[in-house]
Amino acid sequence: MPFIPHTPKDVTDMLAAIGARSIDDLFDEIPKELRIESLAGIPDALNEMQIGRLMSARAAQDGTPLNFIGAGAYEHHIPSAVWAITTRGEFYSAYTPYQAEASQGTLQLIYEYQTMITSLTGMDVSNASLYDGGSAVAEASLMAIRTHRRSKSQRILVPSTLNPNYRKASLATTAGQGVRIEEIPCPKGHLSVADLEKYKGEDITALVIQQPNFFGVLEDVDALTDFAQANGWIVIASVNPTSLGVLKPPGEWGTRGADIACGDCQPLGVPLSSGGPYAGFLTAKMDHVRQMPGRIVGRTVDMSGHQGFALTLQAREQHIRRGKATSNICTNQGLLITAATIYLSLIGPEGLARVANECHARTQELVNALTRIKGVKVAFDRPRFHEAVLLLDRPVAPVIAALAQRGIIGGYDLSNDYPELGNALLVCATETRTPADIQTYADALADTLKAAVRAA
Repeated sequence: MPFIPHTPKDVTDMLAAIGARSIDDLFDEIPKELRIESLAGIPDALNEMQIGRLMSARAAQDGTPLNFIGAGAYEHHIPSAVWAITTRGEFYSAYTPYQAEASQGTLQLIYEYQTMITSLTGMDVSNASLYDGGSAVAEASLMAIRTHRRSKSQRILVPSTLNPNYRKASLATTAGQGVRIEEIPCPKGHLSVADLEKYKGEDITALVIQQPNFFGVLEDVDALTDFAQANGWIVIASVNPTSLGVLKPPGEWGTRGADIACGDCQPLGVPLSSGGPYAGFLTAKMDHVRQMPGRIVGRTVDMSGHQGFALTLQAREQHIRRGKATSNICTNQGLLITAATIYLSLIGPEGLARVANECHARTQELVNALTRIKGVKVAFDRPRFHEAVLLLDRPVAPVIAALAQRGIIGGYDLSNDYPELGNALLVCATETRTPADIQTYADALADTLKAAVRAA
């Protein structure tokens, strides 16, 4: 809250009502030796003007660097109306819509979100969101195990080209439940049917396919989906929602479409904000709706025939017996999906397609500009979306550090996650980057590599 509303008299009256002499009496069960009399090192309080100046100065220390890093979180233009509406009190302070009669606005917002996400992914049903893209893959894996009852192995195949953070989140979430997350090496930068042949005839529960994958490379999703389903595997699609403005939705992959589709809503109007919070989406075919975690909002009519919204499916431990619950997801990322819904409402299908096309074009310009520099080449010569892997003729970390000194975030160093690639740099360009930005980066990279040669 913006201020403390209680006067000294209010405090005195409240203490008298509960029979306490002072606020300290409320903490008398804490031994005296564990209490401290003051907070050493805490400066004197500042007034509002001083605090404003301090925070502005701290924020300015970050500067306004040119950003060419993606790796799962992307800098897109967010129309000012998105957060002007999202931060209205009706949305900003709304909590879980337990009482439908008092929560029609929140419920309708979630319903509209679900409708847009299912339309975007080509699936039938959506829940009311998860924490982020990583938790979405983890929950999709658990959902696949509950759905695929003929499979007893609880084996989930994930290509090495799946976002490393998604793989880590899946391992952390499922490890205690007997789930086996098995990584498939993809040295060529993409997953192929040939990579899956060795699993043919084995008891596999599900296959995760990321499109585009972590390297920005486009997978042959039709062939992979058909192969997996022909062998009785559940197909989990992990997708970038922006790419769906131009790419085939998961519901249309192969002959039957993916079974489950998930991803991160961050590209849809959610700022980077130092890593979060974000929101994950999870959609599926109607056959699997009973195994979907979280909530689903439905539209109905009341006794008078007026439209209304209600929590239709609530497979959570707060609503049913814990042993029957699908997940311990407790509260959806409501504020973030509010932003995503408003963003999609504002730009519409044509706007999303324009954003996706601009991202693709800017990345191609970036790759062309950087690979003209001596010592830089493309790692994977395959169709891509708005990211690409470049190979340098020297370690990446010092190059990124040198670019940062020039106000450029040069990309993501892949050496820790993919040491087998060598000096590999993942770069990204969205619709926010201009030709001048790209030329600035190219000039800075060329100077940095030349300076390193002279220093050597």
